[in-house]
Amino acid sequence: MALEDVDLGFVPLGDTGLQTSELQFGTWRFGRETEAGNLEIDEERAHALLDAYAAAGGRFVDTADVYGGGAAEEWIGAWLADRDRERFTIASKIYWQIREGDPNSRGTNRKNVRHRIDALLDRLDTDYVDVLYIHRWDDETPTRELMRTLNGLVEVGKVHYLGTSTMRPNAWKVARANELARSEGWEPFTVAQPRYNLVDREIEGDYLEMCREHGIAVCPWSPLGQGFLTGKYDREEGLTGESLAGESSRFEAHYLTPENFDAHDVLDTVAEEVGATPAQTALAWLSHREGVAAPIVGARTVEQLEENLVAGGIDLSEEQLERLNEAKAGPYDGL
Repeated sequence: MALEDVDLGFVPLGDTGLQTSELQFGTWRFGRETEAGNLEIDEERAHALLDAYAAAGGRFVDTADVYGGGAAEEWIGAWLADRDRERFTIASKIYWQIREGDPNSRGTNRKNVRHRIDALLDRLDTDYVDVLYIHRWDDETPTRELMRTLNGLVEVGKVHYLGTSTMRPNAWKVARANELARSEGWEPFTVAQPRYNLVDREIEGDYLEMCREHGIAVCPWSPLGQGFLTGKYDREEGLTGESLAGESSRFEAHYLTPENFDAHDVLDTVAEEVGATPAQTALAWLSHREGVAAPIVGARTVEQLEENLVAGGIDLSEEQLERLNEAKAGPYDGL
């Protein structure tokens, strides 16, 4: 399938009532500095990537207030200024410390949350975000205070829906927060953003079960395993000197394992059968997983993004899906 034939469709975003693009676009590289001090993606390329995504029918843009030190949101806001804001779903995230020496500028205390939402709306040049994620769980903020504060943002129209990001070890805390919210008539979490891909299967089990039980849409980040599932690494050569922003040793230990390469062999075989790249096939597999609403794809270049967007049109047979499911076992089989 060629890019000109791609028109990203829409799928339900859990129980929100919203429809989301079947592939969401992640912007974590916008304004990110490399070890050499260069921008990984500058504003011009950021806008070119957003243009390519929108041209393919994409309408869901994911960001965070710390991406590029706030530059990602500013660039998205500038790009949106020339478009119909209502046609796009924008998600952002808050949590990480933003002022050195100020512990209150970190976490989800009420003071920080209220300040952060106003600041990110200014950068995005919009009156609201469609989804506000808490980037991490904050054990120092009582759950009641967190959910009451977030509900207040929904009530005044600054936020439409609430989400949690990277919360796998805290599934029970998310469930408890939702039970509290519903008992008080407050807005619960309805979207989740965990790491999930063909070789990172840790959410299979209690986390996905919790999301299903609470009607939470799952929008996975790192659907290509930080590039491992694109096929650019092999068993013999490993990293071949490629920079991973100072995290090469951690990446190598986590991804470049015999077990993962065995799973990649299965991916390569299925990709060849359907006439697609390994990256496209890995994205297609993830989109077929029960409970997954829409993977979040990112890219450094328009060409990389266009390759990923084609994945929305790839059909995998039940037998091919089963082979990929069994390529690397998760905590529980059959999910």
